[in-house]
Amino acid sequence: MFKNLVDMSEHIDQVEATQTIHENIYFRGPNVFILACAIIIASVGLNVNSIPVIIGAMLISPVMGPILGFGFGLGTRDNKLVKDALKNFAIMVAISIISSTLYFVLSPLNLVHPTELLARTNPTIYDVLIAAFGGIAGILEISRKKKGTVLAGVAIATALMPPLCTVGYGISLLNWKYIVGALYLFLINSIFIALATFLAVKYLKYPVVANEEQGHKLTPVMTWVLMLIIIVPSVLTAVRMIQDNNFNINVSRLVEENKSIGGSFIYDYKVDKSVKPVTVELYMAGEELSPEQKKFLYANAERYGLSAEQIVFHEDATVSRNPISETEIVRGIYEHAEKQVKVLNDSIAALGRELALYKAKALPTESILRELRAQCTEVVDFTLTQGESLSYVAGAGNDSDAVIVADMVHRPSTVAIITTSKPVPSATRETLERFLGARLETDDLLVFFRTASK
Repeated sequence: MFKNLVDMSEHIDQVEATQTIHENIYFRGPNVFILACAIIIASVGLNVNSIPVIIGAMLISPVMGPILGFGFGLGTRDNKLVKDALKNFAIMVAISIISSTLYFVLSPLNLVHPTELLARTNPTIYDVLIAAFGGIAGILEISRKKKGTVLAGVAIATALMPPLCTVGYGISLLNWKYIVGALYLFLINSIFIALATFLAVKYLKYPVVANEEQGHKLTPVMTWVLMLIIIVPSVLTAVRMIQDNNFNINVSRLVEENKSIGGSFIYDYKVDKSVKPVTVELYMAGEELSPEQKKFLYANAERYGLSAEQIVFHEDATVSRNPISETEIVRGIYEHAEKQVKVLNDSIAALGRELALYKAKALPTESILRELRAQCTEVVDFTLTQGESLSYVAGAGNDSDAVIVADMVHRPSTVAIITTSKPVPSATRETLERFLGARLETDDLLVFFRTASK
């Protein structure tokens, strides 16, 4: 039952697959321009840290053709296909690097933290796994009779274009870290896609090409020697990446387990791989570590394969802890209390000054009312509004002296409302207005007269 489940003989079209692979390895005519356009799009996406743009460029690009052709040629011992695939692979790499370099040389945008570009300079074991399984999925998609959208997914997952764009970015800056790291990632992806294609071709039992007719024979020995040349560096790289990953994991666990040591704690750490042996820099805060505490941390580090020479402490954010006597504690409390009392006294004095200022500005309505009554016995009430508190003035009455004033175009600084027991003559009104202007020392005064309701 399981054999029938995984049997692919009825789903594979070897003739069509062989033809498709032969056609897709060449970079001529439209393919050259399509590749250049895809590289520019991917470079823009990397330049602005836009993942959707990068994905779109990978869907456009035809970069997998020569790689699949190379693995297919090795699996079928097709000497001519291998050579043509390698030649077109070199053409593809050259076009990609030249296009991306020109873009980054001309682009005015220079990011402070180019995260998407940096991500293409540090390959991990996961990139190897993605390339290997992506290659298997790619050759199976090409080989089956009913085609789907697998190749699009493989193009996105294996991410062959971004490393080539990053190489161009490194060349534009003359930065070897970008150039070597990105080219390294691209070669790893290419090698494992080709290796996966080779293994899938062998599993699907594609017929071996009769190379004698081509004038050159790619013998099984030559094939295996070529495969070893490809595999051995990849395996060594994979082992190194696994070791690096394990080292990073061990460092992370060491930091997490020893986050707090006494009165100090690790607030950050950095792995420096530019020196031998690799060092782990621990950034400390709080109190300075004692020799016993450092010895304890060294012992824990050895459990994770780290020696004492690999641990570097940065204690710039720590402070020395000295014994404090009871006298110093009491003196500190007294000084703190004295500062608090001074702050309170300053606040009270400021409030007192504000209150005095407010009283000085208070409107003398009571005294002015008495003065107005001395000049006109009909005055029964007096209201004075001044400054920002003036919003509107309104009065109500049953005679012609009642006024309502609202939404004035010009709002005077002072408005006075004089209420009288009965209407007063115009001459009396003018006298009272002149008196108020002199009394309040202002020319910007508006006076209203109103008659009290009976």
